[in-house]
Amino acid sequence: MTGTITGSCLCGKVAYTATGPAQIMHHCHCRTCQKTHSSAFTTTVGVSWDGFEWVSGGDVVSYFESSPGKRRWFCPKCGSHLMADFEADKIRRLRVGCVDGGLTLKPDHHIWTSHKADWFDFDDDLPHAPEGRPGW
Repeated sequence: MTGTITGSCLCGKVAYTATGPAQIMHHCHCRTCQKTHSSAFTTTVGVSWDGFEWVSGGDVVSYFESSPGKRRWFCPKCGSHLMADFEADKIRRLRVGCVDGGLTLKPDHHIWTSHKADWFDFDDDLPHAPEGRPGW
């Protein structure tokens, strides 16, 4: 998928655009994503490092380094988690819940299923990876 993806936080203070090809989209069940999103999993899509731009709120958006080299970006006003990145791999991982438009890719995998919430049951035919997805 090539085009422009737009996204923003709940309060509207922070917004972004991402241009270029969208990459792998999956549901992540790791414990950190569960805690960050207060949910059983989060859905992410990878976009080009260079094609990402903060449209508004770039001066206030903040990040938390949840593991070595992984930054989770959020709005300090409403707390929306917008994306995560590893500078080493030059991929931005947008949190699909904050995407406003332009995304047509569909999830193709569940990752970190070894951390799956006990109360959650899979109801699709997507492949499961007990750890992170190889190559991402």
